[in-house]
Amino acid sequence: MEASRRTTGDTERGDGTPLPWRRRLLTSADADELDLDSEGRPGRGRRTVRDWLVDFGCFLVAVFLGLILAEQVWDDPNTSDTLALVDQVIGALACAGVWVRRRWPLGFAVAMVPVGFVSNTASGAVMIAIFTLAVHRPFRYVAWVGGASIALVPIFFWLRPDPESTYALSVAFTVILTVTVVGWGMFVRSRRQLLMSLRDRALRAETEAGLRAEQAQRLAREAIAREMHDVLAHRLTLLSVHAGALEFRPDAPREEIARAAGVIRESAHEALQDLREIIGVLRAADHGEESGRPQPTLAALDTLVAESREAGMKVVLDNRVGDPDSVPASTGRTAYRIAQEGLTNARKHAPGAEVAVTVTGAPGDGLAITVTNPPPPGDVPHVPGSGQGLIGLTERATLAGGTLDHGQRPEGGFAVRAWLPWSG
Repeated sequence: MEASRRTTGDTERGDGTPLPWRRRLLTSADADELDLDSEGRPGRGRRTVRDWLVDFGCFLVAVFLGLILAEQVWDDPNTSDTLALVDQVIGALACAGVWVRRRWPLGFAVAMVPVGFVSNTASGAVMIAIFTLAVHRPFRYVAWVGGASIALVPIFFWLRPDPESTYALSVAFTVILTVTVVGWGMFVRSRRQLLMSLRDRALRAETEAGLRAEQAQRLAREAIAREMHDVLAHRLTLLSVHAGALEFRPDAPREEIARAAGVIRESAHEALQDLREIIGVLRAADHGEESGRPQPTLAALDTLVAESREAGMKVVLDNRVGDPDSVPASTGRTAYRIAQEGLTNARKHAPGAEVAVTVTGAPGDGLAITVTNPPPPGDVPHVPGSGQGLIGLTERATLAGGTLDHGQRPEGGFAVRAWLPWSG
């Protein structure tokens, strides 16, 4: 539950509207680092402390390089004082523009291309702009802007040669520096994308693990619900039928009343014991531990039929399986539950009718079980039922790899037929 809370608790804004999937996959720190706003788009409206420190550091680098280059501009005999002053003013404005690099990385970098061509003092801001573009935008933008900047380098040094260096050395050094800045920015971007991918995978794995846990819990609850129905419906139906008989026949012989009361007492005791076992499974810390009595198999079918006969039912059992203990436990348990549900439904909806239970099969051929009953001989007292038992049996047989069908017979009455696999 806590895991699902962590994966879904941050999916809404303060006003309750959902956040886009890109923002949901990241923590706030990672989303800020990747330059995503609240809509999952590039660009943000609020800087963190880390952002302020990084931006201030970039500003200082741009200013430091600008001061060094400004001194060279003043010392250049080929540059007039007016041009040197204009160069420094443009460079100062470019350094101030570093503070908007995070919000408009592409626009700032594009603007720095002509600025760097006319102002030598702005070279530091140009490098910061190219680095920011490489970090926050795809390579196609970096290629165009960086390529334009590199293409202007030979023209720049042809118009304004460096008095302390040769033309070729100045061009080569500036090109290598620009390519290095681009490579560094792309490395930072790749690292951040890797972090985003790892975060995405971790959150998806956490979400899937939570969903699998919830599905396992749901399947376990459904299995327990089916088991409770199969176990308790048989007992409680006995209680309902015999209590109804006592209600409608208060003048019955004393022996019949005593026998019905004994069946009611025994059925109530068995129902309580079965319920206690199921609750023990629910409370057990380890679901693999034994819950008490072993689960019934096909070998317990004779006991089930004898119990039904003691309750007053007419049951004919035709078990053609020579060695019921040789039937696999899961197959035998499913067959037992099918017979139990069939007898329970016959007792509720066709009291007094003779029920026939037939079991045939062999290893390799499968196990077939049929429960049939003719129409009831008289009036049928109303016994509540939801109809979920047969649905659960169909699902149980399907999960076991078999089939189950049920319905009215052409000659009247009802039939439940099932086939279960029995490997040789």
